[in-house]
Amino acid sequence: MKKGLYSILKGTFLVSDDAFKNWRMILFLSALAIIMIASSHSADKKVHEIARLNNEAKEMRSAFVDGRKKLMELKKETVVERKMKEMGLAISEIPPTKIKVKSQN
Repeated sequence: MKKGLYSILKGTFLVSDDAFKNWRMILFLSALAIIMIASSHSADKKVHEIARLNNEAKEMRSAFVDGRKKLMELKKETVVERKMKEMGLAISEIPPTKIKVKSQN
């Protein structure tokens, strides 16, 4: 146990006769660590993208609600009447009448 710990601390396990097995394992573990780090960065990037898209969707929903509210306000009869007065138009005091056309057949 003591000898194994000293060989790890001194690095003699990397230059001994059976060091090829150790190097293969070290390279394999290093490759796995690099893949794990890349995967973590990719996941973080996706989380940030999802958060950005959620914020953008909330902003668009808010803009839609504001636009709909303005439209409903502009469609009110009093607002239309006021805008017509500004343009010099007035509501007719004579109600509309139906025109009936009799067929000549």
